[in-house]
Amino acid sequence: MAPGGDQCDQQETILKDLIRANAGLLFAGVATFVMMGAGQSLYGPALPAFSRLFGVTLAEAGVLVSAHWVGCFIGVGFMYLKGGVVTPRHALAAMAIGAAGVAALAGWWATIAGAVVFGLGYGMSTAVFNPRVLRAFADKGPSMLSLLNATFGVGAIAAPLIFVALGSDPRWSFGLTAALAAVIWLFAGPAGRAGAAPAAEVRAFKPHWGIMAFGLVAIGMEACLIGLGPTALIRAGVAEATAAELLSAFFVVFLLARVGLIFVAHRVAPFVLYTASIAVAAVCALGSALVSPAVFFVAMGAPAGLFFPGFYVTASGKMGEDLRVPPTIIAAGLVGGIGAPLIVAPLMAGMGERGFFWLVAGVTVTLTVAAVLSLRRMRV
Repeated sequence: MAPGGDQCDQQETILKDLIRANAGLLFAGVATFVMMGAGQSLYGPALPAFSRLFGVTLAEAGVLVSAHWVGCFIGVGFMYLKGGVVTPRHALAAMAIGAAGVAALAGWWATIAGAVVFGLGYGMSTAVFNPRVLRAFADKGPSMLSLLNATFGVGAIAAPLIFVALGSDPRWSFGLTAALAAVIWLFAGPAGRAGAAPAAEVRAFKPHWGIMAFGLVAIGMEACLIGLGPTALIRAGVAEATAAELLSAFFVVFLLARVGLIFVAHRVAPFVLYTASIAVAAVCALGSALVSPAVFFVAMGAPAGLFFPGFYVTASGKMGEDLRVPPTIIAAGLVGGIGAPLIVAPLMAGMGERGFFWLVAGVTVTLTVAAVLSLRRMRV
């Protein structure tokens, strides 16, 4: 027993030393991801309010979700070109300005522009923090990446509840998001350029189109669940306030799944994790369509929380540590995040009360089959 105990103590000491050495990066990352979760999860419950305020249909209001993801794509594209000079403060400044623009409700197009700018900072943050944390914590990187992304769920849980408590008013909720981004900006200086570049020589940059296709579809489904899920619940007969509360419950399950992943991420092959999460999502989507939209929508938070970690770690293993790799990986997901809500939102109007969940079920079942057939090729 002694050798095993000594090894565990040694691993714990190494992890503590890594946390101390990268405390600034970890604090800025955790705080930023909490705020990102809050900002993204507000769009779903706020769509009916935007529809009323600006006199647009729910489908037209759904453009805000895509505007957010368009901004993300632009931010990731900028990181591809200039990622070496971007710091966490640049990303936080963009999110603060964008959230303030949405909160101002200065007009429909001005609000869309605010969502784009918020998304710009969101995309930059994703490409700034994920690879830095993965590198900084060495063999513990996948577990710490899970921790970082788990904190996204904290903000995502709280934001819809706060939105309802504030009278379902986007001005207050997005205003608070802007204020939080500004506060984090003040304390993000120590994160600086920590872990900005790999320490060792890296192999030539070569995209892996297969894993990027898997990420595109999965993140597209995640974007639809978060952005359009509350609207789908309302169409299925759930009250607006209840739909917002169910979205918070979705993110509770989402968070629990990512917290659990912290302890097993380094033990499970990342693409096996991806495949299992898609399969469970398919089962939950069928449950939403056939049994209870509310219960199974909340349950779907668990597999949805695992889409990105399984995809990101697999893609990183396949594509290496070139500075262009993280933006490329994230861009693949963002193509799905932008396109899927644009495609699904108009389709919902003609698909019946539970049509959204049938659509999600069809996509995830098909994706599960493709992933199972690709398990051997996706080993890292």
